[in-house]
Amino acid sequence: MVAADIEYGARGSLLLVAQSGAGERRWREAARIAGCRVSACVGVREAAAQAARQIAADAVVLDVEHEVDGLGAALVALLAIARERECEALIAAPAGLIDAVAGPLGAPRVGYLIDSTHGERALALSLAVEPTSPSLNDVAKGQATAKLQQLSEEVGRIASVLAALSEDEAAAAAVVGVETGEMGAGERIEAGQIRAIIRARRLRDHFFRGELFADPAWDMLLDLMAARLEKQRVAVSSLCIAAAVPPTTALRWIKALCDQGIFVRVADPEDGRRVFIELAEASASAMEKYLKAAQRVSALIV
Repeated sequence: MVAADIEYGARGSLLLVAQSGAGERRWREAARIAGCRVSACVGVREAAAQAARQIAADAVVLDVEHEVDGLGAALVALLAIARERECEALIAAPAGLIDAVAGPLGAPRVGYLIDSTHGERALALSLAVEPTSPSLNDVAKGQATAKLQQLSEEVGRIASVLAALSEDEAAAAAVVGVETGEMGAGERIEAGQIRAIIRARRLRDHFFRGELFADPAWDMLLDLMAARLEKQRVAVSSLCIAAAVPPTTALRWIKALCDQGIFVRVADPEDGRRVFIELAEASASAMEKYLKAAQRVSALIV
């Protein structure tokens, strides 16, 4: 890198790891819009060495376009910079590479941009370099704030539904029966039933706009419950598809649900970069009880 390669801006500095000239140009333009500077740009194979040399950075971006040797080391380097420099890290990749870059999912200060647009890159970078107040620990801003607020509203909605159940005698009796272990003859939950629920939910998209019913947390809970009964592991990319929302949004939800202990991350012993997502034991138990109680109230569950 020569002096002419350095860009200066009024806001923070960016360490860019890009696989191609096109990726570098994308993020230099995003940095220009965000008002920050690119302090260094290196290839994937040079990321680890650059991490050791980098004195400071307000954000680090890994732009991945295809599988390449050294990608695992680049991910480790990115996590090291985010942890040691206490800066934000962004991983940008196409949807086909979600599993290849999912290893850091759930790590602090790491965000994902999947098949991102010009505007999404600039906004994400602007948020990443935005200075925060240590006393207030203001880490939820912009889109992140909106997503966390949506998650909070979802939790509140579930609480309201449970409260309403207690006012419905039939529903209340069903809940009590399941909680006390009183099962009817042949009462059990099977994966096929849950897959049918998922298909029915997707059927709505043929008659209404899909975003009208966007409910990624519930769609992922159903998918993971079905996979648990089938004794199948679920890759991050597969769960993103089940969420029925854009991949970047799905990854935010997965991270949030892992942070809350609803989901758990399980490393693939054969590939250190790859992780699987499973229901926590408490979540699986709650899903089983809900589905049994719902069956007692109505044969149609969507």
